[in-house]
Amino acid sequence: MRAQEFLAKNEMSVKVQANSNKEKYGADAAFEMAQAVSKVIATRGKKVVTINMKKDLPDREFILKHLIGPSGNLRAPTMRRGKTLFVGFNDQVFTENFG
Repeated sequence: MRAQEFLAKNEMSVKVQANSNKEKYGADAAFEMAQAVSKVIATRGKKVVTINMKKDLPDREFILKHLIGPSGNLRAPTMRRGKTLFVGFNDQVFTENFG
């Protein structure tokens, strides 16, 4: 996985890691994760969407549009750092936030 390679290359680690092959996170679980943070940064390829969960007060449909993949489960990789939830992988976003 590109995210794991990036973290290893930059000598970073993740405290909590879920294996999406074994554990599925559906819409309800994904929405709960988003509500527990202040910011969500979702990426698909080069497209990056930043959602301020406290200021913007986005609705459930908008949030799930960016968190849920075609399988109906939370997109991978998903990581939480502090009060920010990262969904998807983008080199630039990871460098800016994990570097």
